[in-house]
Amino acid sequence: MPKTAKKKKGKRGDGPMPSGGAGLIRFFEDETPGIKIGPTTVVILASILVVGVVISHVWWLISQAS
Repeated sequence: MPKTAKKKKGKRGDGPMPSGGAGLIRFFEDETPGIKIGPTTVVILASILVVGVVISHVWWLISQAS
């Protein structure tokens, strides 16, 4: 009985990049001046801003009712 050749399992990243995603990767690798913060920080700061606006709105409504 003949032996069958085993296929090598390659990593997913070994293949060429799709043409649609190549520019996106290059965009994030470019160095730009300014503050560099991560997406988690942006979400947290936006949430704090929303909560602050809601609290100030409720406070204004309560002060107008008195």
